Amino acid sequence: MATLPLLDSLVTRARVQLAAVLVLATTIIGVFSLFWGAHGTVDSLGRPLGTDFSNVWTAGWMADHGRAAEAWSWPAQHEVQKQVHHDRDIPFFPWPYPPPFLIIATLLAQLPYVAALLIWQGLTLVLALNLVRHILPGDHVAMLAALGAPVTLVCLGHGQNGFLTASLLGAGMLLIDQRPWVAGMLLGALVYKPQFAVLIPLLILARGNWRAFVAAGATAGGLCLLTLAIWGWPVWQAFLDSLPATQHVIIEAGGPGWFKIQSPFAAIRQWGGSIPFAYSVQGIVTIIAMIVAGWAARRGSMELRGAAALAAALLCTPYVLDYDYVLLGVACAFFVADALKRGWLPGERCWLAYAWVVPGVGRALSEWSAIPFDLIATLGFTVLIVRRLAAARHSMSGEDPINHVLAQSR
Repeated sequence: MATLPLLDSLVTRARVQLAAVLVLATTIIGVFSLFWGAHGTVDSLGRPLGTDFSNVWTAGWMADHGRAAEAWSWPAQHEVQKQVHHDRDIPFFPWPYPPPFLIIATLLAQLPYVAALLIWQGLTLVLALNLVRHILPGDHVAMLAALGAPVTLVCLGHGQNGFLTASLLGAGMLLIDQRPWVAGMLLGALVYKPQFAVLIPLLILARGNWRAFVAAGATAGGLCLLTLAIWGWPVWQAFLDSLPATQHVIIEAGGPGWFKIQSPFAAIRQWGGSIPFAYSVQGIVTIIAMIVAGWAARRGSMELRGAAALAAALLCTPYVLDYDYVLLGVACAFFVADALKRGWLPGERCWLAYAWVVPGVGRALSEWSAIPFDLIATLGFTVLIVRRLAAARHSMSGEDPINHVLAQSR
């Protein structure tokens, strides 16, 4: 414990700012190099620009050309991806999302591929940065840390939806007390990525906010009904028919590579554990994460509620990749906001620094060592939340609980 204050002392605003500037410069250079060496929509490494964005744009294109249900057919969509990118050897990126995401994909497909990619990533990044600005108002270092976070580079490089997911969940938790109807609509929109929405009913019920609950349910249901009105039942049948392949090939067999999937389930599978055992461990971690998130939603500050919700969302699914760790970045912003109000506890700053850095290198380190570094960051972060919640519970009358714990630790 004596080393914790020393490690914390190394994490200063000046060093955070310098690290963010260096990573941001790397991000700009990296993204620019991919586009500079691109041939049409194929980057300098022979992949689609934005890699995973390929399945979004092609699914939207298929829907716009009367082939919406075929987006969930792997052979059919791969053939379209080959045609779009004019490359018969292009890597395949399957479309696993539920039909509500097809609404966004179809809108993006109205634009040329590269323009759609730039607008998609730029707009959702702005949403995430604006959320951080509201969590930590007036803090330019926090904004720079968010923009220059390694996970920002990871998400941009993959053309992924991490910025949107973090924005919806984070803003929903930020607004749930003051603007419950708006918060519910934001949380309900996460139906497009349901593995991160599994704990939302629990969070809303823990707050006892029926307006947010109704708004979330109406939004989720409305988006599903809209897809039925546009494309009919065939898109839902195709999605449901695709689930076994997604489960067996992508999740249980680790199709993308175990080192890319940073969940308890994937860790057990990477270490040679059986599928039933991996599901058991995942279930235990999910229950614990939901208990912590529910505890925070019921008893914690607004900042701790947000931090716990985003961290728990990462732990509650067997399928989470490094670009999804934008959620942990926003969770860190919530945590910092709470710490600035109530004081820091030993070890918090150094662990947050680890959580900020590791998504940029976690995949490579996991491939080399079989250690899920990103998952460890989330588990440790959750422990920090539990410690703050426990400090609040055991506070002495008339005394700030964090200051009380600080006094005991000196």
